[in-house]
Amino acid sequence: MSQHYLPVREEWLAARQEEILDPGQRIVDPHHHLWERPGWRYRLDDILADIRTGHDVRATVLVQARAFHRADGPEELRPVGETQYAAGVAAMCESGGYGDVRVCAGIVGFADLTRGTAAGAVLDAHLAAGNGRFRGIRHIATWDPDPEMLNPAYTPSEHMLDSDGFRAGIAELARRGLSFDSWMYFHQIPKLTALARAFPEVPMVLNHCGGILGIGRYAKMRDEVFATWSANMRDLATCPNVMVKVGGLGMRLPGFGLEGEPIAPSSETLAAAWKPWMEPIIEVFGVSRCMFESNFPVDKGGYGYAAGWNAFKRLAAGAGAEEKADLFWRSATRFYRLP
Repeated sequence: MSQHYLPVREEWLAARQEEILDPGQRIVDPHHHLWERPGWRYRLDDILADIRTGHDVRATVLVQARAFHRADGPEELRPVGETQYAAGVAAMCESGGYGDVRVCAGIVGFADLTRGTAAGAVLDAHLAAGNGRFRGIRHIATWDPDPEMLNPAYTPSEHMLDSDGFRAGIAELARRGLSFDSWMYFHQIPKLTALARAFPEVPMVLNHCGGILGIGRYAKMRDEVFATWSANMRDLATCPNVMVKVGGLGMRLPGFGLEGEPIAPSSETLAAAWKPWMEPIIEVFGVSRCMFESNFPVDKGGYGYAAGWNAFKRLAAGAGAEEKADLFWRSATRFYRLP
């Protein structure tokens, strides 16, 4: 398991029970994963168990996580297995046998965009495997000069988003009307801004509040990180084709340290920790370009599903019904073109 991920401790999570706030608020969860790894399983029954803690989650979007890749065939086509698997999960949910929620209603897969125009054939394979549910690609770009910040599963170069090959791959997304999910760190955001300006026709979404770092060499640089992040986010917000996933702060990377508490944090504690980062995003981008996300099961190491969505509801408490609709389901539905 990557050091970025906190271990999921079921007893620690179960010790925190909360009443569901505003249980009638419709939700689309636009960012979660499904996988089966040594010591860590998160499949349909697992996410359904989290959803059934009480929030009104109507649909979800599956985002690539190197899971269920094909065991053979051309290397570049093996990630299509993840889309194939997710489409099967979606079909199961559409049968009605698992309740009203439509898990994997949208699917974001992986294709190596640095392959340029050759990525087009992989995109077409994803589209075929998704049976109408495939929406775009996430090609992780997280890079930092500090090796402690790097996930060994992903080895992007510092200048990947600037490269001719990668941009030719983005052009293949544009030709097919597909979107781009960007997971990068706060100091890399200008590269996404430049990419978004070069491809204004491609819908792009920045994952996890823009990659805030608060561990390692960044642990004592909170003010400097915030200042750089804030300036970068304001500039990115000038790109109308970019939206933001507001969430993903349950990882070790942001350095909140809540995993050290005797029991899982309450929604009040989460909302207080997240507010200085999430409120400016919503103010700068506007509710129509922001979507709350769970990032489960990655964030499950930091808090429970019920408490996480309660925290989002606390943060949005002052918003009107239409603004809440955008934050909780409408922005995600629009970006991922969900039914």
